[in-house]
Amino acid sequence: MSNKLNIVGAVNQALMNELKLDETVVVYGEDVGVEGGVFRATVDLQKEFGAKRVFDTPLAESAIVGSAIGMAVNGLRPVVEMQFSGFSYPAFNQIVSHVAKMRNRSRGRFYLPMVIRAPYGGGIRALEHHSESTEALYAHIPGLKIVIPSTPYDAKGLLISAIRDNDPVLFWEPKRIYRAFKQEVPEEAYTIPIGKAKIVSEGEDITVIAWGAMVREIESAKEIVEKKGIKAELIDLRTIAPMDRETIIESVKKTGRVLVVHEAAKTLGLGSEIISIVNEKAFLHLEAPPSRLTGFDTAFPLPRGEKHYIPTPERIAQKIEEIVKY
Repeated sequence: MSNKLNIVGAVNQALMNELKLDETVVVYGEDVGVEGGVFRATVDLQKEFGAKRVFDTPLAESAIVGSAIGMAVNGLRPVVEMQFSGFSYPAFNQIVSHVAKMRNRSRGRFYLPMVIRAPYGGGIRALEHHSESTEALYAHIPGLKIVIPSTPYDAKGLLISAIRDNDPVLFWEPKRIYRAFKQEVPEEAYTIPIGKAKIVSEGEDITVIAWGAMVREIESAKEIVEKKGIKAELIDLRTIAPMDRETIIESVKKTGRVLVVHEAAKTLGLGSEIISIVNEKAFLHLEAPPSRLTGFDTAFPLPRGEKHYIPTPERIAQKIEEIVKY
């Protein structure tokens, strides 16, 4: 059996599946209980499983993550939510100093099977701390897994994998496409491997790499460039850390060109890391300089300016054409 779900529905169903299958799973955070989350991703979970397993917390991110560490060390599988990924900064010390380090610090004696969920990215006309793309901050920290889905099907399968993983996972959900489209999603639980990218569409002229909401923007850009005879291969990374280097390298060896698209700021964004991987492992196959199209090195703008900040299909298509014509 399957239903057509958007990403919010898929996240909700994944949590529902795991709460039913595993009594050690607990879900809590900012407004996740009574209200069902600011975006309603946890709606009805408290009604189904009670306030001992699905509950609200104060607006205290450090305490939310700190308590999850204690729970995870002692045999539970907490799934905590922050209302926005930009609200994770008060918990940064907990995440970097303890969540990422516990397995190494204890020489494998303790592990932390916990998930930190948060709506992520811009595009909903919110304020800066509600719209940032901070995945590169956490990707730099060894010991953390970072997952960013772009479809309902992937969101459910990856979230279930994250909950079942014995290591901590940051699960960033691109809120711009929370309700953008629906997709057939099986009702039963299933998993998608963490650390494996997906080739969304094949092509031979250029490799375009993205994750989250940018995947849909590239799909629109592909329609523009295909009218001019350019066939782009689109890779959805899905997992930022660990990154699927093999899929990237093999694709670039085939196409000879690469463009990385992300809405995070340009300097020290993940585009630079991916380009380094390409230069190290596929340099002799390149027919044009590896390129990136990103947000700008500014704070995320207020609502009237965000359309100028986030890469659009038109800007992406123009960049693809420039690279192919190099």
